[in-house]
Amino acid sequence: MSELRRRPLPHDFHPPVAAFTVTSEEFQDGGPLPEAQVHAGGNRSPQLSWSGFPEGTRSFAVTCYDPDAPTGSGFWHWVLFDLPASVTELPAGAGGADGSGLPAGAVTVRNDYGTRDFGGAAPPPGDGPHRYVFTVYAVGQEKLGPDENATPAQVGFMLRFHALGRAQLVGEYEVPAEG
Repeated sequence: MSELRRRPLPHDFHPPVAAFTVTSEEFQDGGPLPEAQVHAGGNRSPQLSWSGFPEGTRSFAVTCYDPDAPTGSGFWHWVLFDLPASVTELPAGAGGADGSGLPAGAVTVRNDYGTRDFGGAAPPPGDGPHRYVFTVYAVGQEKLGPDENATPAQVGFMLRFHALGRAQLVGEYEVPAEG
């Protein structure tokens, strides 16, 4: 197993919570991430739907994180929260720059590209396969607490204490070495 495969996921440091299911019409768990979700390709957030979340869920949060980015701290591609509990699916492209694909009240914070939208996969050429971890959190309150000026770390801190459940879907993407 390569060094990249041993890097922890963000929720490996959180207390255990109930598991539920998240799926996508665009890729399978552990499978390749389609070009539509690549920064230089379509740069479009994937369709996601979830079910089986715990009773008492009052909102959801969705993140996309690359633990294999050569930064020492991974790379946040998408962080949104305060999705109403009635929302159990996001259509493809919901994470667009204008936010029009998201339900009213949803909050998106800046990703590590510095934008408030979904930023697609963009691993360095020859760096090997990177994992893109899409996580849906079931939250026990309607409003998580932070606003749109929070950092992904602040959102993660709040999710550590307010998540009732968690579901993840992982896609991989690799750019071959140049030359």
